[in-house]
Amino acid sequence: MINIVLYRPEKPQNTGNIMRTCVAIHATLHIIGPLTFSIDSKDLKRVGMDYIGDLKMIYYPTYEGFLSKHHKDKIYYVSRYADKVYSSFDFSNQIEDIYLMFGRESTGIPHDILKEHQDSLLRIPMVPEARSLNLSNCVAIVAYEVLRQQYFPSLATSEAIKGEDFLLKEKH
Repeated sequence: MINIVLYRPEKPQNTGNIMRTCVAIHATLHIIGPLTFSIDSKDLKRVGMDYIGDLKMIYYPTYEGFLSKHHKDKIYYVSRYADKVYSSFDFSNQIEDIYLMFGRESTGIPHDILKEHQDSLLRIPMVPEARSLNLSNCVAIVAYEVLRQQYFPSLATSEAIKGEDFLLKEKH
């Protein structure tokens, strides 16, 4: 199972988008606080739409609280300071829980955490002049690489709501 870990996110709009992504891919969202906004905020609910009711989410007041429960789990840290590209990691094991940690919008994951986990750092390539990408986009990029390597387990790969042949049957 994919677990998305947000280290002290700052923008409710990004967190709401990530919530929607987590529901769409059957991922559990782990949020490490403290937060600069309320999880019950109007912005968060608006962006998360009706998906929030199906969300599996766990909140940890501190990083230490998160680590106390997940110190034995394999955690990957997404950072611009990583030397390895996210697609170079082998995520094909569907039995193993995978934790993908993403940092704050303004400062990322603290450097002392990154230094402790050099072998688990991964990056998203971009032009050298760019500092970062939008947080919710980063979550989607890396999570879908994990899913691609696992052949999209339990996800629809054709139109399930309106039917596979919807476009052919649609009236003009």
